[in-house]
Amino acid sequence: MKAILDTHAFLWALAGDARMSRHARDVFAGSTDLSLSIASVWEILIKVQSGKLTFPRPAGPYVLSRMAENRIATLPISIDHLLALDRLPMHHRDPFDRMLIAQSMEQDWPIITADRAFKQYPIRVIW
Repeated sequence: MKAILDTHAFLWALAGDARMSRHARDVFAGSTDLSLSIASVWEILIKVQSGKLTFPRPAGPYVLSRMAENRIATLPISIDHLLALDRLPMHHRDPFDRMLIAQSMEQDWPIITADRAFKQYPIRVIW
């Protein structure tokens, strides 16, 4: 199954965080076609630089190594993804989450997220 990981879902899956639902954990563990958006990598780096998030080694290499270990592909941001933002109502104001929603719509892939605001958009949510 192709799916996009929301930033927190990626981080929670790596940490074995109990906040991740059983279904989301099962999809993460059993899927061979997960993607992490460039927007999520960007968000992670900003959170590390602001001190809101820490890793055992530099953030960039750490995230890339964990993506490789878990066979998670990188989802680039295309012009179609950017243009899809124009069609999104402002149910969600976080720019990173809005990009993930636009990517989910354009790719027609579900997104793994605990964020309830995502359900206000015409996308499939896994949780």
